[in-house]
Amino acid sequence: MKRRNFIKKTSAASAATFLVPTILPSGIFGKTTANKKINIGQIGCGRIARSHDMPGVMQYDNARLIAVSDVDSNRMKDAKKLVETYYSKKTGRNKTVDVKMYGDYKDMLKNKDIDAVVISTPDHWHSQPAIEAALAGKDVYLQKPTSLTVEEGRILSDIILKKGTILQVGTQQRSMAQFRIAAELVRNGRIGKLHTVKIGLPGDPSGPEAPKMPVPSNLNYDMWLGQTPLMDYTEIGVHPQQGYSRPGWLRLEQFGAGMISGWGQHHYDSAAWGMDTELTGPVSVQAIAEFPKSGFWNVHGDFTSKAEYENGITMYTSSGGYTNGIKYIGTDGWIFVSRGAYTASASDPVAAAKSSKALDASDPKILASVIGSDEIHLYKSDEQHGNWLDCIESRKPPISPVEMGHRACSICLITHISMKLERKLNWNPKTEKFINDEEANSMLTRSQRSPYGVNYIKGL
Repeated sequence: MKRRNFIKKTSAASAATFLVPTILPSGIFGKTTANKKINIGQIGCGRIARSHDMPGVMQYDNARLIAVSDVDSNRMKDAKKLVETYYSKKTGRNKTVDVKMYGDYKDMLKNKDIDAVVISTPDHWHSQPAIEAALAGKDVYLQKPTSLTVEEGRILSDIILKKGTILQVGTQQRSMAQFRIAAELVRNGRIGKLHTVKIGLPGDPSGPEAPKMPVPSNLNYDMWLGQTPLMDYTEIGVHPQQGYSRPGWLRLEQFGAGMISGWGQHHYDSAAWGMDTELTGPVSVQAIAEFPKSGFWNVHGDFTSKAEYENGITMYTSSGGYTNGIKYIGTDGWIFVSRGAYTASASDPVAAAKSSKALDASDPKILASVIGSDEIHLYKSDEQHGNWLDCIESRKPPISPVEMGHRACSICLITHISMKLERKLNWNPKTEKFINDEEANSMLTRSQRSPYGVNYIKGL
């Protein structure tokens, strides 16, 4: 597709690319024999699993989702029903698959029939099950952010690479055409020498006070808390007991860093594609942020940050000053890229209208430029889950491999540390340590509550 046509169609296309059909012709499902399918287990059955990851996998005929796991038994039962109903509609036959349920994902990992797992758990439950899945010989699709801490992410990346696991990070912007096109144009010098990148991200508002509540009988709350400290249960600190709207844990620092990592890993990963810094990081970060002065939720609100790179590029991020997306600025012009009209779930915190222009430039001729055969052509993928499944079969690296995911996540986490310390921090991307700053380095890890956390993984 020519870029000038792409610009006209991209907002609609970016949404349509990710729409999953509810009913497909029964013949499609039967093209491969059952024993040649990639058997998938789903770990975590909440909002992003139901709206994005499970349908993202089930749409492909070379995969079969055969097991689900969640510490909330109601959500697990809902997931079983969703999968079985999906396949019944897809094939036109009842009882196409009998989905197994596991209250503890470790039991799922013992199932030798399962080839791979999709991990759609809260942020503090990402690295540990991914590592344990790799040790069990399973390939992994892992939602972002890749880790809760920089140290945890380094352990994850090293294990995945050592085991040869096909791990795809759920930074699905890599499979959206406009982000690849923007990065290719920048990497091939269409805006001259790149010197500045501006990234727009959302922030989270403060919330109400929340009283202690009885733990629902359907929730294994101790396991849900995992490696994090014990705290009283309240519904807006976990997830809704009715429905699948945006969960409250996203706004608690106990379980993550807030929007800087929740959405930030998407944009930092995409920006690194154009900056050619995917396997390194900045040499300094500086951030200021507003934090709630009252209420139960405590992650950052509006913020501004600056990151400097060894190659001379400066990256600015703002939750209020910039349009949601990425703007590359060079000596000869600029390119802006965003998700357009695409949303991963109905409760995404940023309205599509606020970032509806998926690809723009200072001069339309920039976007119409053709990348020559002798120029840089970046990895092309049509859909993130499909690329992962293809790579499981071919054993080739996926479009969003673990080390790139770890590096993008690290930018989020060290920026958050700068927010908390309220000062500029010098960073060594080779050693993954702050320079001459013991206080900042102490925040690269967290204590882990036994028996949960990567420090307690057997066989590690």
